[in-house]
Amino acid sequence: MKRILENLFLEKTLTRKEAKNIIIELSKGKINKTQAIAIITVYNMRNPTLEELIGFRQAFMELCIKINFSEFNAIDIVGTGGDKKNTFNISTLACFIVAGTGEKVIKHGSFGSSSITGSSNLLKGLGYHFTNNEEKLRNQLEKVGICYLHAPMFHPVLNSFTEERKRLGIKTIFNILGPIINPANPKNQFLGVNNLETSRIYYYMYQNTDNNYSIVHSLDGYDEVTLTNDTKFYSSRGEQYFSVEKLLRISGKFKKKINPNELKGGKNTEENIRIFIKILSGEGSSVQNEVSLINATFALSLMNKDSLENNYDKAKQSLKSGKAKNILKKLLSL
Repeated sequence: MKRILENLFLEKTLTRKEAKNIIIELSKGKINKTQAIAIITVYNMRNPTLEELIGFRQAFMELCIKINFSEFNAIDIVGTGGDKKNTFNISTLACFIVAGTGEKVIKHGSFGSSSITGSSNLLKGLGYHFTNNEEKLRNQLEKVGICYLHAPMFHPVLNSFTEERKRLGIKTIFNILGPIINPANPKNQFLGVNNLETSRIYYYMYQNTDNNYSIVHSLDGYDEVTLTNDTKFYSSRGEQYFSVEKLLRISGKFKKKINPNELKGGKNTEENIRIFIKILSGEGSSVQNEVSLINATFALSLMNKDSLENNYDKAKQSLKSGKAKNILKKLLSL
């Protein structure tokens, strides 16, 4: 391990096998906390290589508590976080909007480490009980249309770093790994990335998988479609570029790009829960609504062959009719 650390700090890269073995050794407790923190933070100085990312991911997927929902045409909508933008919980809102249209969502997430409120903070605050019981999760997926996989319950190695990551308060390699280690491996994945180089590494990796994916990066550093700037998408159809003007035309709601200040979240989890419920209740600002809807729209378009405009209408109906909020109510009642 000392040799690997020395190499990493000399800016050398790991082979796929070395990266995989690091996670396996972590899971066995063979790497001490100090060494582990050094490893997970070194990637703040550079992005992982494709080989490193594949190796890390292989280890997590082999070690995780596995569940099989392969019969569902489901989607995960998730972002890397770590963009320091403190937005409201856009991807989680998009999940409930998509579920409100009748599609299936298998959301994977965790507590916020580099952000104020992660999806797990939000759902726990709302009263959702985390579980890794496959039958309970299947029941939620069948009866409600959405289930939530709290990452530490499926990836025990993450439990070793929950407090350390929170105390660090900065993004780590786990921000990059989180979106790509959903233990259910849903057929569709809508991934938001805050860094263009990381977007491309994801793209190279997903080209060698069977997943139907779309990787999104807002050019001003958001890990979502935010309508604040132009956006790049990477998918099985290749690389696509959407100007902010083109994105705004999908709904026709705005004539010019959105002010980033209008996307700000709360100062704590309680405030973010209030914002979340307000938007889900159809009482959000026009900006909050549109950003939530545009992400749901692109997620739906990944799952079907309908036009962006038609999928926007489906998403809008889900939010405005109260179906999206009803999904949350049903989920919390099970």
